[in-house]
Amino acid sequence: MKMQKILIVEDDFNVRENILDLLDAENFHAIAAQNGRLGLELAKQEIPDLIICDVMMPELDGYDVLNELRQNPETATIPFVFLSAKSDRHDFRQGMKSGADDYLTKPFTKDELLETIKCRLEKQFTLHQKSQNELHELRQSITLSLPHEMRTPLNGIFGFSQLLMDEYETLEKEEVYEMAEDIYKSAHRMFAFTQKFLQYAELESVATDPDKIQYIQSQKTYFPLEALSLLIKEKAVSLGREADVEISLTSPCRVKIADTRLYTIIEELIDNCFKFSESDTMVSVTSVVENNYLILSFTDHGRGMSALEIANLGAYRQFHRRIYEQQGSGLGLTIVKRSVELHGGSLVIQSNPGEQTTVKVKIPCV
Repeated sequence: MKMQKILIVEDDFNVRENILDLLDAENFHAIAAQNGRLGLELAKQEIPDLIICDVMMPELDGYDVLNELRQNPETATIPFVFLSAKSDRHDFRQGMKSGADDYLTKPFTKDELLETIKCRLEKQFTLHQKSQNELHELRQSITLSLPHEMRTPLNGIFGFSQLLMDEYETLEKEEVYEMAEDIYKSAHRMFAFTQKFLQYAELESVATDPDKIQYIQSQKTYFPLEALSLLIKEKAVSLGREADVEISLTSPCRVKIADTRLYTIIEELIDNCFKFSESDTMVSVTSVVENNYLILSFTDHGRGMSALEIANLGAYRQFHRRIYEQQGSGLGLTIVKRSVELHGGSLVIQSNPGEQTTVKVKIPCV
């Protein structure tokens, strides 16, 4: 079993040596630094399993050390325990607000120190296991989804183009047209999937860049009622479901989102409504302004989602694929959710499986 590495950052020689001796006796791999600057460098070099750091130190205090570590992806998730002679509640809150995982006040007992270390390491192990499980599930989802979304349209393109080349001398014009139409539909499906993938990748890139987040949140659009109503009607007509849609967009306002992103959100959600409900069942789209938020509601009477499926909503997840073989990677709803959250809004799904599903999107108004 790997020996767990703990970094102690403490400017008091006696305290530092006592902790080192204690941890060595408990079979930890203990390393130490006598000030914040050296502690920060050592943390980046060694990537310890846990850091115990004094608050008041020369050159760089504990808050600065923690802030620097949280900015670095390699050290951002290392459990961090503050060590201080201060026991005032203000100091405790400041430590927690800075992102510390725990706070030990001097003097402390051996048992208190070891119990704190045990709790933090166990919690970190649990979080690691959870992230590994989620990563495994994501890999499985990608394994099921991506090949299907790419191989199916490619098979159509290859198959029909090969037939056109092999049989071009004997094919009727109508047959050529039908095959060309199938090739076009397959190419369009693949193009749409590629566009969604690029949109999702862009949103994930934005999510890690504060400047980009600030920029997209500065964009504004006057809610285009007529244009969006037309977009929804055109989608319904293209699917032969013009009689199945009710639209009530009656809340003119300015929203903090670019018009292109707003169109994408509405297109994805109305597409989902039609995709997961049967013909001759109603789909409704409404808007209202409440508490300085534009709330868009999309309701259908199709398959629906369970509470667990809603909680597990994520990229490349499409539930019940084996049962329904529905086209799609599951990216659409994730793109919507990610987009509205980056703009300071939210997405909420309320569903009674087999009866009714409502997706509500809240976008801040100007």
